[in-house]
Amino acid sequence: MQLFDDLEDFGSFDDVVSGDVRDPYTELARLRREEPVQRIELSAMPGDNTKPLFIAYRYEDVQQMLRDNETFSSAIIIQAFGDVLGRHVMLGMDEPEHGRHRALVSRAFAQKALAKWEDNLVGAVGNELIDRFAARGSADLVTEFTFPFPSQIIAGLLGLPREDYPQFQRWSISLLSFTINPERGKAASVAIEEYLTPILAARREEPRDDLISRLAVAEIDGERLADEEIFSFLRLLLPAGVETTYRALGNLLFGLFTHPEQLEAIRADRSLIPQAIEEAVRWEPPLLTITRIATKDTELGGVPIPEGSSVMPMLGSANRQEDRWDNPDEFDIFRPARPNLAWGHGTHMCLGMHLARLEMRVAINLLLDRLPNLRLDPAADDPHIRGQVFRSPTSLPVLFDTDGGAAS
Repeated sequence: MQLFDDLEDFGSFDDVVSGDVRDPYTELARLRREEPVQRIELSAMPGDNTKPLFIAYRYEDVQQMLRDNETFSSAIIIQAFGDVLGRHVMLGMDEPEHGRHRALVSRAFAQKALAKWEDNLVGAVGNELIDRFAARGSADLVTEFTFPFPSQIIAGLLGLPREDYPQFQRWSISLLSFTINPERGKAASVAIEEYLTPILAARREEPRDDLISRLAVAEIDGERLADEEIFSFLRLLLPAGVETTYRALGNLLFGLFTHPEQLEAIRADRSLIPQAIEEAVRWEPPLLTITRIATKDTELGGVPIPEGSSVMPMLGSANRQEDRWDNPDEFDIFRPARPNLAWGHGTHMCLGMHLARLEMRVAINLLLDRLPNLRLDPAADDPHIRGQVFRSPTSLPVLFDTDGGAAS
């Protein structure tokens, strides 16, 4: 089956970008205490590689960085990924351009707009995936559920034909592997544009109720978006909408499976799911760090930062700061609610966070409804969360009773 060939490819990509790092947090805690804004002389980052690299580990410094997008620019994203995502990718824009482009699509990702997709898309995709293994009594939820789930939902939001979902997923893997296989990433980028060109043209002629149509008719300052601007956004949706959500859902499931008393609490009271989602992304954010570039000489946490230097806010460190959370290394869905930085902060706050939360909530409900006595397989070969950039479980081997039957 083609998908599993791709998953093997994805595994090799995961080895490179994640590495088998189980616990980055002990070292992050040490740096947070001893060198909260770290200067590294040898920079392999895009941009001016004669400049040092800085990494911020404390919550306050990370929050300040993400709030001040004039001093800490996102343009480095286009330097790093423009060849594959496009030169108009919103993640690499600064204000005011970023705000104008974000306004065009933010309504489509608002909670109210997403509510209509809950049953006829998100729930439908989840049920179809569960149907494939519900009678078996066992599954690996990473390869069989958490990975295909968000890519099929994004394809549905775009209004793509259902039979094209597997191809869309393969392109997603190829784009994500750009850092280790640039040619494959670029080829996928071209293939996506060739695939979407006639679809976009058709939506300009006859708009439908989907995201491509919304972009096709959108205007900024009285002008329609160029095709290339739309393609850049749609290419971004794949890694942004698939990668982080599948990992965040896997981390949430791993947290619950390894804390059975918390899983049982949720099984009995589904109103606990939203706080479990927020705790999971705090405890194990799917992406530990992002990158900015200093637009002028500045300082952060008392450390001078020269113009042109890459600066990385370490979200995973900030989210485990001891003076903000008691026992921050513990997964505890009952801890008092406090904002965390896993969804970002400031103008680049995650556009898809409401969709991700919706997907995770629907997924947990469906898995618990459809798979009675769902639990981690006690004979499984050491499932664990790993990674030093992206983090998620390598596998989630589960057992369940098979009297759940088909979807209701």
